[in-house]
Amino acid sequence: IAYSDVHLYQCLILKIIGRPMAANIEFYHLRFEKPYMTLRKSQTHPFFRDTSGLLIETASEGVVMKFLEEEVIDFCKLILDFIAEIQSVIGGDINSTVMERSVLAEVNGQLWDMHRPLEEECTLKFLHFRQPDPHYVNKAFWRSGSLMLGAVLESAFKDDFYIELCSFPSPNVRSGSFLYDVDLKMGSWTPSKEELRSLSSEMVKLALAKQIFQRLEVDASLALKIFANNRYKKAQVPHIAAQSRTGNSVTLYRVGDFIDMSRGPMISNTSHLGKVTIGAVHRLNTDGCTLHRIQGVALPKGFMLNHFTYGIIEERSKQLNSGRVPVIAAFERPSMERTTEYSMQE
Repeated sequence: IAYSDVHLYQCLILKIIGRPMAANIEFYHLRFEKPYMTLRKSQTHPFFRDTSGLLIETASEGVVMKFLEEEVIDFCKLILDFIAEIQSVIGGDINSTVMERSVLAEVNGQLWDMHRPLEEECTLKFLHFRQPDPHYVNKAFWRSGSLMLGAVLESAFKDDFYIELCSFPSPNVRSGSFLYDVDLKMGSWTPSKEELRSLSSEMVKLALAKQIFQRLEVDASLALKIFANNRYKKAQVPHIAAQSRTGNSVTLYRVGDFIDMSRGPMISNTSHLGKVTIGAVHRLNTDGCTLHRIQGVALPKGFMLNHFTYGIIEERSKQLNSGRVPVIAAFERPSMERTTEYSMQE
């Protein structure tokens, strides 16, 4: 039991197969794909004459241990303690290694934000960048990069400039960049290398702040008030609300003081963003106004590339991203009462 006690608290998932006292119980360690330890009811085993106990087999060390019947009660208490540990994870008091590693959750097979409250009894799984298939994690990372870029653009310019955020398309990792389409209200802007480095630096500052991505589901009327000073966002609200579960709600994400619309999910917090570069600004000609597509690329924290390899990724990210351009059939001006149609905010 002492041996198990040491290792149980390094395990992430407890999986019980079968009924009590006749079950296989599998413990999945953080560092191993296959079960780290398996507890099973012993029947026949070449090492033991008495087959009335329980056996523990460890995948990493090939160690086989046996529990006698009188020890089962103690072991069950250990299991209950372990389950309590898992429950504390759900409540937020999570092991630091798991917290730092986990990017998304999967609740009953549905992608779930790490800081979104659980709504019912569920099967919970944590997702991270180094799992065998990180497809959904990568998309969340790219999507979160766009939202962080929006936060930076809204705060980086002087008060003399009114930057009006429009939208960002659904993330496509193969495109080579995340992006945000904005109305800079300055005709054409060709940023210098120093200006792009300044934007990249602001992204790093936001990452170091370790701000969580807080998911908010609000009524459409409240969303209209929040985006009252942004004609693009204001025009998107009714369309997004109409497609929601309730027909009248909008999903928002808050990062610090910044709030934006997105279906999500997002990564757990900004600190998962590692090396980042804002490398290009492209002018988009749309009906009625001029937008600028601002693009960047980033690596998850802890992923290292040499300078040459990262330079190739940087150059690729500067090419015009082929993501969908906002469709603006008409737009509001202070002196004109016209309706607006926009492509859906991602």
